[in-house]
Amino acid sequence: MYCVIYDGDCNLCTTLVQWLERLDQGKQFRYASMQDAEILGEFNVTATDCELGMLLIDETDPTERWQGSDAAEEIGARLPAGVLFVTAYRSLPGIKRMGDRLYVFVRDNRYKLFGRRPSTYASKYRVCKSDRCDQYF
Repeated sequence: MYCVIYDGDCNLCTTLVQWLERLDQGKQFRYASMQDAEILGEFNVTATDCELGMLLIDETDPTERWQGSDAAEEIGARLPAGVLFVTAYRSLPGIKRMGDRLYVFVRDNRYKLFGRRPSTYASKYRVCKSDRCDQYF
C-alpha cells in the first residue's frame, strides 16, 4: 500500500486525487493531505518536504519515497498499463527534464492557476492511524 501526500487545499491536487480514487478504489493508494499534521508526523514529513510537492510513500517501508514529478511518475507506473507510458516518457531525450520543470512551475503557481478550495479535501481512502478515523465514518 502506498500513501499519496497531496495539498488538500489545491483544486488541481484534489481533482487528481479524486480521479485516482475512482480508478484505484483504495487498492494500492491511500491519501493524506499536507494539512494533516498527525499523519505527516507519522511518516516523518516536514513542512519543507511539503513545499517541494506531493509525496508517494511506501507504507511498508516509509524510507522508500518519491517526491514531486518523481512521485507522479511512480503513481502512473502503478496504474494499469501505466508502466508502459512512464517508461516511454522517461526514455525520450529531454522530456523528463521538461516535465520536471513543468511540475515545479505548476507546484509553485497552483493556487493562481487552479484556485484554492474553501475547505481541505479528505479522501475516503485516507491514511488513518489510531482511532481518530472513526470520527469520519
